[in-house]
Amino acid sequence: MLAMPGGTPACPDTDRQHRLAAQLADMIPGAATIRVSLNDPKKRWPHLHATVKDEAGKPLGPNRATVRVAARWILRVWPETDWTRPHTFHLADATLTGSDLIAPGRGR
Repeated sequence: MLAMPGGTPACPDTDRQHRLAAQLADMIPGAATIRVSLNDPKKRWPHLHATVKDEAGKPLGPNRATVRVAARWILRVWPETDWTRPHTFHLADATLTGSDLIAPGRGR
């Protein structure tokens, strides 16, 4: 892909984000959001942590391996993101937001 003088891609790869959202929706039925961070509350050192919620905001219980794979895939699509802060991937529109931020049109 061609890059602008600043090193950013000339056109963002949103297809990759949408493919990821579709794959994760197939892999974790009923999932609406996946919150990812490197701060597992049960660990003292940086450790991958993710939670999956449905449209109503209720936690889903896929197995730990599935959640960890999903989190790793999300990290790979957004490698430049500051993962010391939690971020939420919204499967419906394939967007990533800081967990303390609310995407336009969404309530808490």
